[in-house]
Amino acid sequence: MAMTVRFTEDETEALRAAAEAEGISMNDYARRAVREQIARRAHKARVAASAEAGAERYAEALHRLGTL
Repeated sequence: MAMTVRFTEDETEALRAAAEAEGISMNDYARRAVREQIARRAHKARVAASAEAGAERYAEALHRLGTL
């Protein structure tokens, strides 16, 4: 799917420099950045869910330790 993204001049220059430093096209760099952001967001959701499950699972012990 094709998509148009508009960047400011500063953003474009930063993208150009970053892509050049990686030896890839601006398009590939932008796509990589989007994929990484999506993965980071999914990871944060998994960590939050795991923390919540752990808090529920160990609620009694945490309460006894005075951390709840």
